Amino acid sequence: MAVEVAVIATSSLGDRSYLASDGRVGVVVDPQRDIDRVLYLAGEKGVRISHVVETHIHNDYVSGGLELARVTGAHYLVAAADEVGFDRMPVSDGDVVPASDGVRLRAIATPGHTFHHLSYVLDEAVDDGWRPTGVFTGGSLLFGTTGRTDLLGGRHAHELAHHQHASAKRLADLLPEGTQVWPTHGFGSFCSASQADAPDSTIGREKAKNPVLRLAADQFVTETLTGLDAYPAYYAHMGVANTAGPAPVDLTPVTRADPTELRERIAAGQWVVDLRHRTAYAAAHLTGTISLGLDGPMSTWLGWLIDWGLPITLLADTPQQIADAQRELTRIGIDRPAAHATGPAQRWAAEPGQLRELPFADFPALAAARAGNTPTGLPTPDVILDVRMTNEWNTGHITGAVHIPLPDLPARLADVPPGTVWVHCGSGYRATAAASLLANAGRRVVVINDKFDQAEAAGVAMADPA
Repeated sequence: MAVEVAVIATSSLGDRSYLASDGRVGVVVDPQRDIDRVLYLAGEKGVRISHVVETHIHNDYVSGGLELARVTGAHYLVAAADEVGFDRMPVSDGDVVPASDGVRLRAIATPGHTFHHLSYVLDEAVDDGWRPTGVFTGGSLLFGTTGRTDLLGGRHAHELAHHQHASAKRLADLLPEGTQVWPTHGFGSFCSASQADAPDSTIGREKAKNPVLRLAADQFVTETLTGLDAYPAYYAHMGVANTAGPAPVDLTPVTRADPTELRERIAAGQWVVDLRHRTAYAAAHLTGTISLGLDGPMSTWLGWLIDWGLPITLLADTPQQIADAQRELTRIGIDRPAAHATGPAQRWAAEPGQLRELPFADFPALAAARAGNTPTGLPTPDVILDVRMTNEWNTGHITGAVHIPLPDLPARLADVPPGTVWVHCGSGYRATAAASLLANAGRRVVVINDKFDQAEAAGVAMADPA
């Protein structure tokens, strides 16, 4: 049977894991921490997991590789050059690891995303030897881009960018153009320099499309480093956890909080996170809560914004939504929320007046308000706050807007000028999170729940490009 490679996507973090199988045995590459998904897929396919592979020590999520190898008895492949706190099968450049009679892995050193990064060529046996089917590239060669090179600190970014260029060229020179490329990053993860430009790819396509294979080394390094924006603060904890060896996941339900406990937790300065869609949050929510809906990258923004280790309580419509959020949070090392509550918002209030609303508007309403015709029911804007990332701001922004990226806002609330704040992002998700922070600080705020690319067409004046 020909080898089959199944994608296990973690869209909330923008990553992919893989299960390669020949009908009897399976190889898992870069698994996320909630390994039950992998075990279910292997069981569905009727394959035994013989090897678990890490392309690198991950910075954007806690790995499930160690626990998956323990549960299945599989060999756990980690770069020999990485100093880790657990037993593993050390792998170095050029090592060949048989997975079955007809499938093998070849390790290729591809430093750049990290110093000891390895890519793994998946070879299939053919009549005259071995044929490369694809290559698991982790954070090296991605679809139309590469993994970023600054996650180990800015002092290494330039050197690693040069390594990244050389590694991509090495893969392109070693492998036939029809070889499939299977990266881990690039699908929303901040681990990639930019996002994937296609749903799948081959070495040949990357030669034609990817800047790393089309630019000279110095030009690639300059353009890559210039284009890097901030990355989540919680990344600082991921490499540490993965090097030490993550503990098994506990996804059992957490304690239920009653209205009195919710009020006490908010009063104590803990984070009480409302997971409902932002429109439900706007209609009625518990005063003092933070809006981070499950319809967006909740765990990324929560992990980025919160003081690490601060207790978290989750609010949602249903127990399943709590379970989904709990699963997402374990992937970034937030293992046990302090408590949860479900149901309509009215159930969460311990006393009258504890619920509040959040006004929504759109860009036509903003244009009208700036022209002196504020729509009925909305306060006139004194401040337009843009909470998008710096790269987004640089590509275009509203005339007169104040720019504070969402990750910076908790520490810069005092920098928001006085008056009523109308806040926007690219779609409304981050703006609602920002508005909840501002409202909790006593500010009067309106969310522009609209797509930014519609702003100019709606009549909102845009600043001239720098």
